[in-house]
Amino acid sequence: MEITLGTVLAFLGAALAVIFPGIGSGIGVGWVGQAASGVVTEDPDKFGQTLLLQALPGTQGIYGFLSAFMIMLKIGVLGGKLVPLPWHTGMLFFLAALPVAMNCWWTAYAQAKTSMACVNIAAKRPEEIGKALTFPAMVETYAVLSFLASLLLIFGIPVE
Repeated sequence: MEITLGTVLAFLGAALAVIFPGIGSGIGVGWVGQAASGVVTEDPDKFGQTLLLQALPGTQGIYGFLSAFMIMLKIGVLGGKLVPLPWHTGMLFFLAALPVAMNCWWTAYAQAKTSMACVNIAAKRPEEIGKALTFPAMVETYAVLSFLASLLLIFGIPVE
């Protein structure tokens, strides 16, 4: 098995695709969980509504993981036959990982802040939870777009 600079760059891209969105999601889910805990302490019936709001910033970590999974699959890590990549192909994988790595890191943070505000809506006007979910869902749109951009770039890289 030959480890080339290209292979290292592809691994680095996969790592970044997991690390940054994972950090953002972990922090975001934690923040919303803290806000939701206070509401559930006062009214345990609001657990379901607040749990959904807490889960939303966690999706970015999933998008990052799936992007890294696709890179690993494409370069043969998961098939058991690692492909020695030239440096420029490895750089393409690294660059393909950047949209999901950077944007999902930031959108997890933004979605957590939005979801925390919506926890207040669930606390004071639980009948409006459907409207409240629209706000963090708007942030999700941009996380999904960056995930799709990374996937399209990954699938477009030829590996021989």
